[in-house]
Amino acid sequence: MGEAQAARKVTTHTLRELKAKGQRAVCVTAYDYPTATFADRAGVDLILVGDSAAMTVLGHANTLSITMTEMLVFARAVARGAKRAFVLGDLPFLSYQVSDADAITNAGAFLAAGCDAVKCEGGRRVAPRVRAMTDAGIAVMGHIGLTPQALGQQGGYRVQGKTRAQTAVILDDAKALEDAGAFAILLEALPPESAAFVRENLSIPVYGIGAGAQVDGQLVISHDLLGNFVGEVKPRFVSRLASVDAVVTEAFSTYADQVRSAQFPAPEHWYSLDSKELLSLAAAS
Repeated sequence: MGEAQAARKVTTHTLRELKAKGQRAVCVTAYDYPTATFADRAGVDLILVGDSAAMTVLGHANTLSITMTEMLVFARAVARGAKRAFVLGDLPFLSYQVSDADAITNAGAFLAAGCDAVKCEGGRRVAPRVRAMTDAGIAVMGHIGLTPQALGQQGGYRVQGKTRAQTAVILDDAKALEDAGAFAILLEALPPESAAFVRENLSIPVYGIGAGAQVDGQLVISHDLLGNFVGEVKPRFVSRLASVDAVVTEAFSTYADQVRSAQFPAPEHWYSLDSKELLSLAAAS
């Protein structure tokens, strides 16, 4: 019975139940089939196919340049690997801001790719888009606080909600998203007290990435967690639990040494030829 329960697909109802029970949801990003499979096996509750793929996978300096076409490739791969986890597709820059029609069409494309819901950045100003998507039957998570798609306005990667006035604005944004039908909110880069204040004034689940422990669940970028992000951004709020970069570099280095020293391939890596065929081949030469 316990194993059957553990294997049950996570839904928005599951996430509300976790909040009601005071149990924290676990969320990580994934952009490919293997990572999604491993996260799913580990019992992760939510997998975000983040627009952070622009930086973690494609090597861009920020998230603004990734396209819907690229995001859907990642989304399909992750959806194939996630059997239990709830999969969120991250709406990229300009895929929802322009019009309700764009928002519904692009969010729908994520669902068609196998996602269970979508996430979009922004508060009160994108609430009409959230309402349009939810009215179309699409589950939407809001994302406020530090919003990487608005780095130009926010002046870079800066902590939000550092004053009472700033926190009040964030709460107003959160309430607007809740009123628009969002099933959950993601808070990024807030002091724990500010994040807790927002959570206490909402009825829907509130998750955090760099927002302290007093929220309903935590999100981390898998490349930060695993130690395989190639770039300059090194958030202080992530515990690096593996050093995949060192392991992979060492494996490639060992392989290169073996090839150059003729240690690889060795006989155990070869395909054998029948002795008669070998003699025939030798005679032909």
